[in-house]
Amino acid sequence: MSTPDSPQKTEATAPPATPPTLPVCPECGGSGWRMVMAEYRGRQVEQATRCECIRRQQGGRLLEAARIPRRYQHCELSNFDHVGDQFRSLAPAHLAAMRFVEQYPIETEGIGLLLMGSIGSGKTHLAVGVLKELIAQKSAHCIFYDYRELLKEIQNSYNDSVKVTEMEVLRPIFEAEVLVLDELGAAKPTEWVWDTVSHILNTRYNDKRTTIITTNYKDAPPLASTSENETRAVRVGREETLGDRIGERMRSRLHEMCRIVKVEAKKDYRDIKSASFR
Repeated sequence: MSTPDSPQKTEATAPPATPPTLPVCPECGGSGWRMVMAEYRGRQVEQATRCECIRRQQGGRLLEAARIPRRYQHCELSNFDHVGDQFRSLAPAHLAAMRFVEQYPIETEGIGLLLMGSIGSGKTHLAVGVLKELIAQKSAHCIFYDYRELLKEIQNSYNDSVKVTEMEVLRPIFEAEVLVLDELGAAKPTEWVWDTVSHILNTRYNDKRTTIITTNYKDAPPLASTSENETRAVRVGREETLGDRIGERMRSRLHEMCRIVKVEAKKDYRDIKSASFR
């Protein structure tokens, strides 16, 4: 036990940590602007332009805000395999995706893509690849949503214990420059589901906002819209269609707001890719 006259031990304190220094862009010196030569009235003059580092930073923020699931974060148009005997049938869909990016937004004018194909054909890979290219090349504000997860979020907003309103869930869906809606039709169709999908798609259609959709269902009307004789003939063993899952009215609306792209794989794309790593 120490007394007032006894020497006190003092603990050495470490100097405050120096915050890490971020690398300075060699092109602009951190200002965000760089000088380039440009022609003006027949002579070369120096002109200030935004540095590429600003676009990269902005692209990083936009990519983070896009909500791409970890499972699909590796997906790019550049690594979408469409060559060789097993994947050659996917080449037209890959070309359509690349052209869409090139033409956006002037030539597309709010028209999106409806990527249709069987399970494992690579539809989501293409959709995410397009989203990433639109962010990188066009600085587009994009957002990704799984169809079932979106419906669950909207339903949860009705719970009194959840401090979020339906409009707070829907606002980013309505306002996103580009929306990727994955697995359209995957949720069990009910009147509420149909009303909700109709509200989302009609709002984006009226605002001329681009929507990219993937679905496993064939582009055909619901059974109820076929003739009575045909209904009896096809009822047994018939596969459900997109019209069955979202209603004929919304299927027709999709034809107005999207270009249809068939993603036709000979085999399950995921099975073939995973087999290559075994």
